[in-house]
Amino acid sequence: MQKASMELLWKSSHISGGNAGYVEDLYETYLSDPNAVPEEWRNYFQQLPRVSETAIRDIPHSPIRDHFAHLAKQQLVRATSSTSTDFSDHERKQVRVIQLVSAYRQRGHQEAQLDPLGLWQRPGVPDLELQYHQLSEADYDTVFQTGSLYIGKDQATLREIYDSLRQTYCRSIGAEFMHIVDTRERAWIQQRMESVRSKPEYGFEARSHLLERLTAAEGLEKSLGSKYPGTKRFGLEGGESLIPMMDAMIQRAGEYGAKEIVIGMAHRGRLNLLVNILGKNPAELFDEFEGKVKYQGSADVKYHQGFSSNVMTSGGEVHLALAFNPSHLEIVSPVVEGSVRARQDRRNDPIGDRVVPIVLHGDAAFAGQGVVMETFQMSQTRGYKTGGTVHVVINNQVGFTTSLQEDARSTEYCTDVAKMVQAPIFHVNGDDPEAVLFVSQLAADFRQEFKKDVVVDLICYRRRGHNEADEPSGTQPLMYKQIAKQKSTRELYVARLLDEGVIDQELADKMAADYRQALEDGEHVAKSLVKEPNTELFVDWTPYLGHEWDVAGDTSITAKELKDIAEAINHVPEGFSVQRQVAKIYEDRRKMAAGAMPINWGFAETLAYGTLLRAGHPVRLTGQDVGRGTFSHRHAVLHNQNDAGRYVPLQHISESQPAFDIYDSLLSEEAVLAFEYGYATTQPKALVIWEAQFGDFANGAQVVIDQFISSGELKWGRLCGLTMLLPHGYEGQGPEHSSARLERFLQLCAEHNIQVCVPSTPAQVFHMLRRQVVRPLRRPLVVMSPKSLLRHKEAVSTLEELTVGQFQNVIDETDDIDMSKVTRLILCSGKVYYDLRAARREHGKDSIAIVRLEQLYPFPYDDLRNVIAQYPNLKKVVWCQEEPRNQGAWYNSRHRMARVIRSFKPEKNLLLGYVGREPSASPAAGYMALHLKQQEEFISQALKL
Repeated sequence: MQKASMELLWKSSHISGGNAGYVEDLYETYLSDPNAVPEEWRNYFQQLPRVSETAIRDIPHSPIRDHFAHLAKQQLVRATSSTSTDFSDHERKQVRVIQLVSAYRQRGHQEAQLDPLGLWQRPGVPDLELQYHQLSEADYDTVFQTGSLYIGKDQATLREIYDSLRQTYCRSIGAEFMHIVDTRERAWIQQRMESVRSKPEYGFEARSHLLERLTAAEGLEKSLGSKYPGTKRFGLEGGESLIPMMDAMIQRAGEYGAKEIVIGMAHRGRLNLLVNILGKNPAELFDEFEGKVKYQGSADVKYHQGFSSNVMTSGGEVHLALAFNPSHLEIVSPVVEGSVRARQDRRNDPIGDRVVPIVLHGDAAFAGQGVVMETFQMSQTRGYKTGGTVHVVINNQVGFTTSLQEDARSTEYCTDVAKMVQAPIFHVNGDDPEAVLFVSQLAADFRQEFKKDVVVDLICYRRRGHNEADEPSGTQPLMYKQIAKQKSTRELYVARLLDEGVIDQELADKMAADYRQALEDGEHVAKSLVKEPNTELFVDWTPYLGHEWDVAGDTSITAKELKDIAEAINHVPEGFSVQRQVAKIYEDRRKMAAGAMPINWGFAETLAYGTLLRAGHPVRLTGQDVGRGTFSHRHAVLHNQNDAGRYVPLQHISESQPAFDIYDSLLSEEAVLAFEYGYATTQPKALVIWEAQFGDFANGAQVVIDQFISSGELKWGRLCGLTMLLPHGYEGQGPEHSSARLERFLQLCAEHNIQVCVPSTPAQVFHMLRRQVVRPLRRPLVVMSPKSLLRHKEAVSTLEELTVGQFQNVIDETDDIDMSKVTRLILCSGKVYYDLRAARREHGKDSIAIVRLEQLYPFPYDDLRNVIAQYPNLKKVVWCQEEPRNQGAWYNSRHRMARVIRSFKPEKNLLLGYVGREPSASPAAGYMALHLKQQEEFISQALKL
């Protein structure tokens, strides 16, 4: 019976009247022995909220109390009798029984039958033997208190206790949960597993549905294998239980009221999931194999493509989104988390009830790739939590060619990294579909109950090689000898159901034939697919489609509105004790707002956020030190010096404003940037910013930059408005704290895929940040952000430049110079402009003009041409940069600058020259003296001193 029907039944007079006691008795029976109640009632009771420790432990309390009473009586007897030896022996054995129970909870998984191939050779576990606990078969018929063991009775014989422990922890499921420090979580898992011996009794409907889903999983692989032999598809053969597992988890989440589920996975089994779970039409997949699809952009291989659809559950319609993913395997994990957090924020779902992440992993990648650890580490932090993630490891027991565990990892299981966040781990034999169903529901229930990560290790095998063109026996001969004779999961389950009389052969054959016919007819084969989905569950990107990079966006603002915003974001509550230097910053900002001081970088930036919030755009800003700013320029988060309380002025502009989220991130670049990418691809109205502590640190997230940020739109059609602030500038601080590797971003530029800007004034950053949201273009923005300019006396702006200005792609000479006398034009970007201008003023070089390129890509051809045209007597144009010649903008932008220069009349004979540091393997000098010497040399060369 479905949950909705159960609730209706409960509310009806039949249940709520005189028969309410019947339901209560059923629930009491369920708590004692879940298998003793009908399956539909068991499923319903499993989903009831458990609000306290008492609710979980209600039944087992009585045997514990009785046991203590028993011990107390024995102590009284010993005090008055000389025949206490018999009681003492029994007590000691009682304690050993409790230790035996604990041993199985701790280490039972090490003797569980987890390997479908039967090849694992695992050493025995002495803790699990009766003799280790000074017990023996002679004690089998002795009755002991069961204590905290959930087997439905207060007392049981040792035989019953021992058998229940073996059945619960040493069959097809191996559970690791005793590393969890929360007693309630451990007790919850113990109750759920021990009460049914990890093998609940499923009825015909559930078992036939399991078989149907296995039939679908196997049927698609057989069809693809026969139609397209030898073609790469990274099939699911050997791991077909993934399909009923995902089906069960999605249905369970839907029963709990989830409205969206975001799924991430690499390529193994992806096509099968697309067709059999998300409902992609098989005919479309066949067309992709046959090259009949019209591609947009460069596209990507079919087993990297994403998909979305709606499915129906007993709890209502659920939107499924499968994230696009490159071959960098685990990098999709934090992308999914970011997408989920954005959806939760949009739905005002801070707990994570309505949007659920499910991430599928490979065993070798889960153990080997550091981004997994980073993602786990984020899971309970303020800025990145999503209410728990269900992780599924498709454990083929082998990586690409690795065949020995000692080559693949240093841990017992590939999942051991999950213990760092005390996630429970359920290992399950993939050839036992009912065990797979049980742990699927158990994992979904744990996530719902505790809002924490949970891991299911689906131990299976890979029937073919790494791909269908690979011959695996060359590196794993013994494994593939066994696989060659291994019956499929479906075949084994059919035999089991036939043997138990659940089905007949005719039904099994009909399922296979019906699925095969549906494929041939091009029908959808995902059973719960909604053909006319509720579009309210989708994210609407239509306003942002089809725009060119130079689409207009008015970033001006009225002086009154700017003043109102400035007043709000400079307000400090009464009694809030601000640190002395911070108080001075806010006092100066009040003067800036009044026009008594020029506006500096930090104030212009926070004003930009305030204006966007006022206009209804959420703002999310994260990074390793963003609250104050790495260089203490932002101070968007105030800290009370008396009680360490926090106050964020940008969160208090108005009562109706959208969210301003600002979080100091964990010390991660890869996972955090991937998270923010996922967030930005799901929240088009928001300004989403990741700021690196130093621009160089973006190196640690290069996979995200290469595979998602720069190419996601072209490969997958995924729009993204993510902004990256990367501190960049040569200040003599050595090679690790100078360069944000501008050249790498420019190398990735093509087809107007990203924007690369180097703003040099506060007004420019104000308009640049506003432009990123105000205009309907959603493309990543990479900003070479300043360091010393944050406090440079000349890097300031006026209120008027904020209110009536716009972002300038090119800034012409700003000093009072006679353009007709200019014979030498210096083009540059960033901080070096101020160094060049200071030297020019010092030496009175009024025949030289300095022009700033504030946007390097998309390159502003027309703007630069219009500026250069104003200098009629030019003889020489040079590009000057701080970076070494082989780095910075020179190699990737010189042809664009030269194209503009060549467009003038040939008689000018203008050529483009380079001025800057010589080529270098290192980004910058490590000694201040050398840095200054190099800078003096190229500044002199640029100005012809």
